[in-house]
Amino acid sequence: MQRTNRKVLDTLVSKTKIYLSIIFILLAYIAIQNTYMILPAIAVFLFIVIYSYYANNKRKSEISETLQDLTLTVDSTAKTSLINSPFPLTIIETDGNVIWKSSRFTTEFANIDINTYIQELTIDIKNEIVQRPTNNNQDIIRQMEIDNKTYKIVGRYVKSKKNKTEYMVILYFIDDTENIKLQKEYKDSKTCVGIIMVDNYEETMQRLESEEKPQAIAEIDKCIYEWTDRTNGVLIKTEKDRYIYFFEQRYLDDVKEDKFSILDKVKEIDIKEKTQFTLSIAISNEGATDKEKYKSAETAMDIVLGRGGDQAVIRENEIYKFFGGRAQEVEKRTKVKARIVAQALENLIKDSKKVMIMGHTNPDMDCIGASLGIYRLAKTLEKNAYIIMDQKTSAIETFKKSIEKQEEYEDVMIDKEVAIENIEEDTLLVIVDTHKINYVESEELLDKVEKIVIIDHHRRSAEFIEKATLTFQEVYASSASELVTELIQYVDKKVELKTIEAESLYAGIMMDTKNFTFKTGVRTFEAAAYLRKCGVDIIRVKKWFQSDLASFNKIAEVVGRAEIVNDTIAISIYEEKAKDVNVICAKSADELLTISEITASFVIGQLGDKVCISGRSIGDINVQIILEKLGGGGHITLAGAQVEGMTLEETKQELINRINEYFSEIE
Repeated sequence: MQRTNRKVLDTLVSKTKIYLSIIFILLAYIAIQNTYMILPAIAVFLFIVIYSYYANNKRKSEISETLQDLTLTVDSTAKTSLINSPFPLTIIETDGNVIWKSSRFTTEFANIDINTYIQELTIDIKNEIVQRPTNNNQDIIRQMEIDNKTYKIVGRYVKSKKNKTEYMVILYFIDDTENIKLQKEYKDSKTCVGIIMVDNYEETMQRLESEEKPQAIAEIDKCIYEWTDRTNGVLIKTEKDRYIYFFEQRYLDDVKEDKFSILDKVKEIDIKEKTQFTLSIAISNEGATDKEKYKSAETAMDIVLGRGGDQAVIRENEIYKFFGGRAQEVEKRTKVKARIVAQALENLIKDSKKVMIMGHTNPDMDCIGASLGIYRLAKTLEKNAYIIMDQKTSAIETFKKSIEKQEEYEDVMIDKEVAIENIEEDTLLVIVDTHKINYVESEELLDKVEKIVIIDHHRRSAEFIEKATLTFQEVYASSASELVTELIQYVDKKVELKTIEAESLYAGIMMDTKNFTFKTGVRTFEAAAYLRKCGVDIIRVKKWFQSDLASFNKIAEVVGRAEIVNDTIAISIYEEKAKDVNVICAKSADELLTISEITASFVIGQLGDKVCISGRSIGDINVQIILEKLGGGGHITLAGAQVEGMTLEETKQELINRINEYFSEIE
């Protein structure tokens, strides 16, 4: 304000000097023109100078008094506003020392030990200053809970004039409690949309007598309505086996806490020991409108059904969280679907210039068998086809020796680099024995082709390939080889499988069923019978699975080192670093299941930079759910995972933690 005062006075003096200069020039001109006017001109100029001096001094005094009054008024107003700020205000140093606080600050926090919170704030701010270079006048925005209230803390920190390395912090405490409550209420009042389906409605109803069916329907409806009523939700039955469920998001945590107890309650519905109903539930809160949330729930339901049903999933923040799914799948496929998919696949192959076939990383016999089956289908339809496969894999080393003797396949097996170079605009990519983006042989290929077909038997995971043109995913099937065998039978053009192709398909079924022991259904044996007609030599197939003495000894050592956890679960570690790690781990896990009282087995091994885990079960324990927690997947009885950034022992401990978590969720 003093600077402004000085500026105004200087302006006044400058203007006076200009006026006097102009008058002096005029009087000098008059005196030159008329010499008699010299003395009067001097007298007039002196008078004007004296008068101007007197007038300026008087004016300066008046302006100075006015500016001084204004300065005092403004300073007083500013100080009064600062002291009586409607928000609690304080000035502190970065060492926590309080320099000054407003009267409102004192009143607001009179009954609170505010110094504790101040210390916390100053430590936080000081760390921020240290971690990143700052200029003067840096903004501060924090949120802090104080005495059941939420405060938004805003302000600035400025360098101290006394010490350039120290800072003073000016903070306003704005009570944001009501605003936070309103935001929470707005979020809680949003709608969640769910879909509930009775998995095996038609099949189960067929087993009931006519008079028993209404009772079963009433029991199911009652069970579902009672469960949804806990969340004050709205339930609409749209079909005989399908319900739409609306409820507010405030109840979503309760639904998670309940862990979908309705899944077990529905199974308890028993009509004369003839039935067991199961449910699939999908809930989503993603989307700007209820229609978008419903579509998201439908996508989630596809995943649930792709995982075998009898489970629930919540889609939230682009993450799928699964519940249930511990029951063994029940075969309920129909040949109608296989025929429809076969015709669609046939048309896609006919409309393509070439066919690329790709499986998962570290391919096994099921993967290569399914690949060869699709290869023969494409060749029958007179299309060039290639199988993308890692040539260094050890899991099918014995089989590779057999196929290398066949000249036809010399240029059929290609690596991913060659495949990428040969991709054309009208190329069809067929993916077998996996549906996960991060498990395919080459993720880059997925972005380069427009038409993708998926043929898989694993339970669907959240990382599925969304851009597939055609998907044939049947979790009730024993293997991808079984599915491909069915498709070959239903295409219009007769497919003549070569002996080695039929044997590879048969070997794929054998491997995934553990010699037709696990996960076999009527359709499994029908597929095997068809392949036998194609000339399968079972003895030759069995030789592909034989282990040499060295491998057998390794398996025996792994089995011998096994530890038992949770009474019936065996865990062992294969410590050698070899190219056949995944094969030894898988065979060791299988062998552990032959020991009495062991219901599940896990074998851990070092596979390059990753740690691989092979899980097996006789069906009582769902190894898929356990290994899904470690980023893996598979089936209830057979699953695997690959872990990065952990040692073998760390992986073992993490696996034990996940097993304990699995059992705690059951209780």
